[in-house]
Amino acid sequence: MVGKRKLSFFNILNTIILTGVAIATLYPVWYITVISFSDTVSVLQGKVFLWPQGFNFDAYIEVLKDAKIPRAYLNTVYYTALGTVINLLFTAVAAYPLAQREFFGRKFWMLAIIMTMFLNAGIIPTYMVVQKLGLIDTVWALVLPNAIWTFELIILKSFYENMSSQIREAAKIDGASEYRILFRIVIPLSKPALASIGLFYFMGHWNSFFLPLIYLNDKDMFPLQIVLRDMLIFNSESNAALVDRAALAPQAMKNATIVLSMIPVLLIYPFAQKYFAKGVMLGSEKG
Repeated sequence: MVGKRKLSFFNILNTIILTGVAIATLYPVWYITVISFSDTVSVLQGKVFLWPQGFNFDAYIEVLKDAKIPRAYLNTVYYTALGTVINLLFTAVAAYPLAQREFFGRKFWMLAIIMTMFLNAGIIPTYMVVQKLGLIDTVWALVLPNAIWTFELIILKSFYENMSSQIREAAKIDGASEYRILFRIVIPLSKPALASIGLFYFMGHWNSFFLPLIYLNDKDMFPLQIVLRDMLIFNSESNAALVDRAALAPQAMKNATIVLSMIPVLLIYPFAQKYFAKGVMLGSEKG
């Protein structure tokens, strides 16, 4: 009986704590969504708290009417899609030889790769390399310097190592080349791992603003994060004019843009969630 009481008390306490954490995490998202759907007077008077006051879509209509925001949105989708595909392809190809115990220099290359997690050239040398290659103001400056992330490479390598070696041996006996084994057997069997690290890559590209900030000078190429950053921090004249023209509260405009930027993540994450926890644990499994 004492054990059951202790267990019951633990469950109640755990439920209370996790509920508090969930509320603290979700309320900011709910609040900016509520602000974006509320009328200007209620927002300026501070009456909006839990539910929209004077429910309307005016902020979203004005945001989408401004040409730079839909353009920036499409830029972000393009950069994220291209970057994620390149990341997955390069990571899958690089992890395959590192997972083979007979690969010459395997330990040396793994040590060199792991060292990049602690030591790197820095922003200025990297910028100079990108500039010398003529990649400034191109999408390649955003995707090629970070084509492979070390942590995700280690995760996929560990997944490959835990796959049955008999599959590869049987394919080699049948005369399959290493390329055929990788693209026809290993990668199709690695869909759960690729989905999990793909989610990391997707989130990284979607939320990236530092690389576009230093590598892009053409405003027509700016992703949504740069435009949103300008709205939140600098409140540029063009954004002020947009607010004046729409007779909307600046908070509503900013929050509407934030909500629009969250939609793809909210749509994709539930489908990839089942792979997320597994992907986090893959790197800790023994190879």
